[in-house]
Amino acid sequence: MARTPTLFAFLACLFTVSFASAADRPNFVVFIADDVSWNDFGCYGNEGARTPRIDALAADGMQFSKAYLTASSCSPSRCSIITGRYPHNNGAASELHRPLPSHLIKFPKLLREAGYYTALAGKDHMPQDSADEDAVWDEKRGIGVPGNTGGEGHWVDIVQKRPKDKPFFFWFAATDAHRGWNADREWKADQYGEKHDPSDVEVPPYLRDTPETRDDLASYHNEITRFDYYIGQVVDELKKQNVLDNTLIFVMADNGRPFPRAKTRVHDSGMKTPFVLHWPAGIEKPGTKCDRLVSVIDICPTVLSLAGVEVPAQVQGYSFAELLKDPIEQHRHYAFSEHNWHDYEAHGRAVRDHQGMLYIRNARPDKAWLGPADSVSSVSHQDLQAALADGTLTAPQADVFLEPRPKEELYDTRKDPLQTNNLVGEGSYAKHLAELRNVMDQWQKETGDSVPENYTVDHYDREQGYIDSKTGERIRGARPYGDWSGFDRKSDEINQPGPR
Repeated sequence: MARTPTLFAFLACLFTVSFASAADRPNFVVFIADDVSWNDFGCYGNEGARTPRIDALAADGMQFSKAYLTASSCSPSRCSIITGRYPHNNGAASELHRPLPSHLIKFPKLLREAGYYTALAGKDHMPQDSADEDAVWDEKRGIGVPGNTGGEGHWVDIVQKRPKDKPFFFWFAATDAHRGWNADREWKADQYGEKHDPSDVEVPPYLRDTPETRDDLASYHNEITRFDYYIGQVVDELKKQNVLDNTLIFVMADNGRPFPRAKTRVHDSGMKTPFVLHWPAGIEKPGTKCDRLVSVIDICPTVLSLAGVEVPAQVQGYSFAELLKDPIEQHRHYAFSEHNWHDYEAHGRAVRDHQGMLYIRNARPDKAWLGPADSVSSVSHQDLQAALADGTLTAPQADVFLEPRPKEELYDTRKDPLQTNNLVGEGSYAKHLAELRNVMDQWQKETGDSVPENYTVDHYDREQGYIDSKTGERIRGARPYGDWSGFDRKSDEINQPGPR
């Protein structure tokens, strides 16, 4: 479907007039967790997770069940959100740690120019060539304070010390729950409660239910609970300042959990994000669960339109402001995701439709989709490796090591939420396959996606992650660099969004 500028103009005008008449534009806070899967908050049904403050925001706000990332990889995902563009349209930034091109705009810059006070605290991970971060952020703070290296330590202080005569946009990014599990070492029971009991965690079917894996998952949930605690502290401060009602809060993650078959996967376990919104002044039906399909590149135009700021031509997302008024409005028919280099070579593409079908295209089928090096180095992955040698893995667990992989995959996620039954070749799904193939072809053509011949190759070991399995030494040195997807088509200069 074509972009509809008339609708954008109408929504921008509607909200601009509304808030101008109230002399009070909305504030925005984006809480973004590091490496957290969509179903690891209590409000998403995980009985082993302890997230009371996020759950309370969902109960009094809006909880999305079909929100998707464009990349299940830290910096490509964050860069995609901050520009409103697909990863390959962000040039080299489609690969882990590589920078955005200088001509692209981080949207908080536009808010700052429009009079907003903008601040980033915690994990940044959005590098840019010739970066002028002072033009984007009034204030930037890092991840560490005494007793907390989880990225949340500066959040409340920034809210307290903000100028009170300006609306604000805050990007509050935790390093929880990235591996390293520093919350275990820095745990404060008087603030966070007791640590998670390994016997209470939910073990997904693609991991083995062993004491080691349960311990690993419990540490992961400790990080999520710390993230939740600091969200609560910010909410309390906003309430104290009497600005909570007119503050649109987003709670989400950048990619799936750092465990096998999650982070870097284009399946739901890697690409689906928790997405909780809270805005008493703007969400008409508090406590709503919205099942409409949204992409995280839609955050940028949504925030800008609600703030009365013109959405730049570079943005490929679409505002979902209408869903805050009517959660049953149709927003998207399709959401696209991609996986490029993250420790290991890769070129995976996925499209989801609003009916629950998922189509995957893999241009590097000869290699297994193991996950990132920190996952490969984990006890949970090592546990799977041991069972692989014994021949005792279940089909979902064995999928982590599947090599070669199918060039195409098709899933009906309504019937197969774990995406373990590939329907390519099933006659009853032939029409779905044909449609999504065509949609993928159109998206790749219109957005300038391509499979580079000079691709970035593996940097880490596929058996032991950070350790060279041949020498037993820690892998160091410069990472390899190849051409990014779309390099030959100058995709970083293309603004066409493809099908919607």
